[in-house]
Amino acid sequence: MIEIRPFNPAHTNDVIAMILPIQQVEFSLPVTIEHQPDLLKIPEVYQDGRGNFWTALDGDKVVGTIALLDTGNNIGGLKKMFVRKNYRGPEHHIARRLLETLLEWAREKGFKDIYLGTTEVMTTAHRFYEKNGFVEVERKDLPNEKFLAVVDKKFYHLTL
Repeated sequence: MIEIRPFNPAHTNDVIAMILPIQQVEFSLPVTIEHQPDLLKIPEVYQDGRGNFWTALDGDKVVGTIALLDTGNNIGGLKKMFVRKNYRGPEHHIARRLLETLLEWAREKGFKDIYLGTTEVMTTAHRFYEKNGFVEVERKDLPNEKFLAVVDKKFYHLTL
């Protein structure tokens, strides 16, 4: 059974080993660990304040991640949503469960808006976000860019 749990620093290397191949191999994105120093300091970046970082675990194996970055003014940035390819789809519901965990936490902590940035090539993710109530917005309409990655070209917003 897949469990969703707050990030444990013991899983740092497993999180990186899952995310980088999805970005680099599966989606051919020109990103490295150097572009994502947050992955080396998850507790300090995401678990300080009202944000958090969760992992989906199949036993001890990290099979999914999602993070909420507290950007101030009751605004959160959805970050690092990844699920291993063989764990995607309706038979597992990992992406949905990760998102539900983040949104429940965000509501409990008083967030009013969630924003995210993603790449143009992650079209399945676009459909997932839209199906879950996110609305595409222009970059100029973002309240800040604290949650964006260098490869983000498409942006979404959800009012809680």
